[in-house]
Amino acid sequence: MWVEETRGGIVESRHRVHACVVDARGDVLASAGDPELVTFWRSGAKPFQALPLVLDGVVERFGFTSEELALCCASHSSEPAQIEIVRDLLQKIGCSERDLLCGPHPPLSERVARDYATRGVRLTAIHSNCSGKHAGMLALARHHGWPVEFYTRADHPVQRRCLAVVASWSGVPASDVGMAVDGCTVVCFAIPIRAMAFAYAQLGARHEARAIVAAMLRHPELVAGAGRPCTEIMRAHPGRVVTKVGAAGVYCGLLTSEGWGIALKVEDGSGPAAVVAMAGVLEALGLRPLPAAFTTQPIVNTRGAPVGELRLNGALERRNGARSGGMNE
Repeated sequence: MWVEETRGGIVESRHRVHACVVDARGDVLASAGDPELVTFWRSGAKPFQALPLVLDGVVERFGFTSEELALCCASHSSEPAQIEIVRDLLQKIGCSERDLLCGPHPPLSERVARDYATRGVRLTAIHSNCSGKHAGMLALARHHGWPVEFYTRADHPVQRRCLAVVASWSGVPASDVGMAVDGCTVVCFAIPIRAMAFAYAQLGARHEARAIVAAMLRHPELVAGAGRPCTEIMRAHPGRVVTKVGAAGVYCGLLTSEGWGIALKVEDGSGPAAVVAMAGVLEALGLRPLPAAFTTQPIVNTRGAPVGELRLNGALERRNGARSGGMNE
């Protein structure tokens, strides 16, 4: 399966896609490329990095709202309303923006980035798309009485707890999980694509994850932001799908009715190609219609005129014995 980049009707580039669809039993229903490819989960792991907040009683202790929990799972757009929710969360746990160890970066939303640049807004750590995740990690440290200093280090109890959850829910032994430093300074985890998909299937199957899934479904506008794929795909099919982008061409999802977990990686790390690939996979699994802006993305020149497009070529290979559901034959 490939995402092709065309210009003037000629294929200019091809982005190879590795994808896997798994049910809650761990059975592979469909795949493309190499489902055993090991790659970093990046922000696709955020719901699992937030799970200790539910499992360990942090949500109840501090009275987290569903909005705050959704932002702990988010790669948000740095929209003002999102930033205020993170501030409220930090206040609840007795922390401040100074405790956040994620660095600032331009908002993931081009509209928000332009607005902040025009108004001369000084970007700080709270504007990081990962500030909700970091605030959640600070809350986990507060709850257990662990130091909030250096909570991003691999040997900190917060990161060891996240590793334990990633291992448990993905089915990959902790000793086999690859670890490195993510762009936001915390630990990121490398596991097979199939294991990522299995973990997302577990999100839909296990009672302990109900609050995480409910928060993301209830607040798609916080999981990403206006106009961004995660938010708009979830809005197009309320309650039917959870989607979560990761960096470097990773995308994950859960079809809630079927209980199917989805994970994919665009081999060359193209983010736009990952969006097209995820939209194509979801359509193949019966989730239709999806916003046209994500199923085929136009390529425009400097004057905004379309000169080509990104489009999916190829299909998932259905495994023998897999239930058909909405899956293309």
